Amino acid sequence: MAESTQCVFCKIVRGELPAVKVHEDEHTLTFMDIQPASPGHALVIPKTHAPNLLEITESELFVVAATAQRIARAVQKALAPDGIRIVQTNGAAAGQSVFHYHVHIIPMQAGQRVGAHGRERANPEALKALAAQIRAALAA
Repeated sequence: MAESTQCVFCKIVRGELPAVKVHEDEHTLTFMDIQPASPGHALVIPKTHAPNLLEITESELFVVAATAQRIARAVQKALAPDGIRIVQTNGAAAGQSVFHYHVHIIPMQAGQRVGAHGRERANPEALKALAAQIRAALAA
């Protein structure tokens, strides 16, 4: 597995940093965003390191896209948002802050302010509860 020793998401994949995991398979990891734009905001990443869309392999991109679709369906089933925002940014000028390819799955309610990140860190217990709801919807 290609990885970066300094990348925060690679550290999460290796278990060096904690994360509230929603789903994990051979190629991807999904975990709750610690600074969510809305309750249920999750991140889908490849386990291999690729800084952005321009550098990820096509096969890894397809796997991440398939996982993102599964997670979005589970978020819809578990949380019943009015809509789901799928966000992927490339480069600092576009708003990318972690340079490991990732897809944001953001449940949205009608009239909610649109943003890729919230302003505050989420309560860890609330993240665990939301992750459990999404996991249950994945299993159903």
